[in-house]
Amino acid sequence: MNLNFGFVRVAAAVPMLQVANCAQNVREIKRQITEALCEGVEVICFPELAITGYTCADLFFTQQLQQDSMLALRELTEYTRGKSIIVLVGAPLKVDNNLYNCAFVITDGEVIGVVPKINLPNTGEFYEKRWFTSGRAVRESSGNPRIPTIDLWSGSVPFGIDLLFNTNHYCFGIEVCEDLWSPLPPSTQLAIQGAELIFNLSSSNCVTGKHAFRRQMLTQQSARVHCGYVYTSSGVGESTTDVVFSGSTYITENGDLLEMGDRFRHESTMAITEIDVERLRTDRQRNTNFTKDQHGHYRHINVAPIESEQGFSEPIHRHFTKSPFLPEKQDEDSYCGDVVSIQTNALARRWEHTHAGTLVLGISGGLDSTLALIMSVLTADMLGYDRKRILGVTMPGFGTTDRTYQNALRLMEQLGISIHEISIRDMVTQHLKDINHDMEDHDVTYENAQARVRTLILMDLANKYNGLVIGTGDLSELALGWTTYCGDHMSMYGINAGIPKTLVRYMVRYTANNLFGEQTRAILMDIIDTPVSPELLPPDENGNMTQKTEDHVGPYELHDFFLYYFLRFGFSRDKIAYMATQAFEDEYTQDQIHHWLDVFMHRFYCQQYKRSCLPDGPKIVSVSLSPRGDWRMPSDICEL
Repeated sequence: MNLNFGFVRVAAAVPMLQVANCAQNVREIKRQITEALCEGVEVICFPELAITGYTCADLFFTQQLQQDSMLALRELTEYTRGKSIIVLVGAPLKVDNNLYNCAFVITDGEVIGVVPKINLPNTGEFYEKRWFTSGRAVRESSGNPRIPTIDLWSGSVPFGIDLLFNTNHYCFGIEVCEDLWSPLPPSTQLAIQGAELIFNLSSSNCVTGKHAFRRQMLTQQSARVHCGYVYTSSGVGESTTDVVFSGSTYITENGDLLEMGDRFRHESTMAITEIDVERLRTDRQRNTNFTKDQHGHYRHINVAPIESEQGFSEPIHRHFTKSPFLPEKQDEDSYCGDVVSIQTNALARRWEHTHAGTLVLGISGGLDSTLALIMSVLTADMLGYDRKRILGVTMPGFGTTDRTYQNALRLMEQLGISIHEISIRDMVTQHLKDINHDMEDHDVTYENAQARVRTLILMDLANKYNGLVIGTGDLSELALGWTTYCGDHMSMYGINAGIPKTLVRYMVRYTANNLFGEQTRAILMDIIDTPVSPELLPPDENGNMTQKTEDHVGPYELHDFFLYYFLRFGFSRDKIAYMATQAFEDEYTQDQIHHWLDVFMHRFYCQQYKRSCLPDGPKIVSVSLSPRGDWRMPSDICEL
């Protein structure tokens, strides 16, 4: 896999250790390193004090344990020589007359940095200040921000809480257990200074409720500083004299939990996935408050692990959801409730402000107009308005099928709104005759004339009834330019402009199942099952639609995937194609994905002029194409 895609494969490992048995512990750590190498892991992180075990208590003071720990650490360091991996492991370290709880950074037979723990817990079940000295004393010794090093078997090694580690592809920092739980976690400053990945070597015991709280804290911290966060904690091999350790592992990225290992396993475990550094950099670029603290004094250490001959091994561990705009099942009610609230409150504000007597909508029997109508009805109910103040207009044309026509009428009747039916056939026929266009020539003029006539009717009805024309077009159509300029492209308020097509379908289904009775639900479910079509070309001899949008522009599930990663993170075409190939491997071939991605990119760039003059409409999901909000682009730019 091309490393330029920005994925860094990491592992959070929990060895099945024996307390104070350093020789056995390092054997198990070496075994896990070998396993990680087979998986193409670039950085592997072990728990706090993994060489000795966290629960050694006063044994930490003994010369024997300190010597055993250093011998084991030296053996481990030598084991990494010639291996393409960075190892982070915890061990005690005596410096002068102080003992520090440290994270050792090891690669290619060398210790390249040692980071001492800053915040030592000393309440409840914890007594770390009995044995260890805070790493803060290293920096503040004699009141000077000196740059300390320590002498190990391999020579002089950087030592302190001010270390950042740079590879060719990313920068990482380290904090140890309690550091994360402090009011100002070191990871915050490390991230501000450039760390894109944070590794936490921990020994956090298990009590009821702590697992969920810790997971929440990790996801929040990764979101707060736009970083990848890898956390691993001691397992069940630790002493259970007074506390129990579960072997918790989490890998998070900018607020998302990517991987979480099983707890309470009586064997060594390892969580592996990839962190997307390019994604993190995109968010940091856009967050103008995320600027480097010029007052910080941090040392940057270059890390050059041996490059693996096999490179980044496939398949990728990370899962890419096919539908990035849709909620997880457990979050459905909250997510969909937010969509309804945003749309209805946006529309209510515009309705009240304009003092419009009516809302005017073109109802086609398709998904987009259905969602716009649902939100209009819910808005009227919220404001206490009579639903008859909503004017639904069905405008059958040359391509209208009986299925969509009947669904439009039945839905309007069920929802109790005012209904107008105005055929556009005669009007369009006369118009095409006026411009000397052959009625048998079913070209773009033939199609767009129908869309523009429909908009003309809606606008004039709005004038007649003191109305507000509600646009029905969605975010995916705007991205593709699949809208007729000054036809369905135009309205007085675009209520669906912030909703991608996959979410439109999802919301219609959600409202059908949760907000309406069985008769309305049956109509809505049939609309969901109807192929997406503008219905501008005549049906076949059996009355079936001959024009299906996805046959022409491609599957909307693919386009919404492309749209999300292109607009939200600015990913390259190659990276989006790679991710789509992983996500849709059972549904589309690589050639199909590349073809439809080319279609998406071409249409996205050449159709910007339509988005440059969009009507107002609310932002709903994490991206928008409003020229006044998320997306500003010249209409005549060259395709990248």
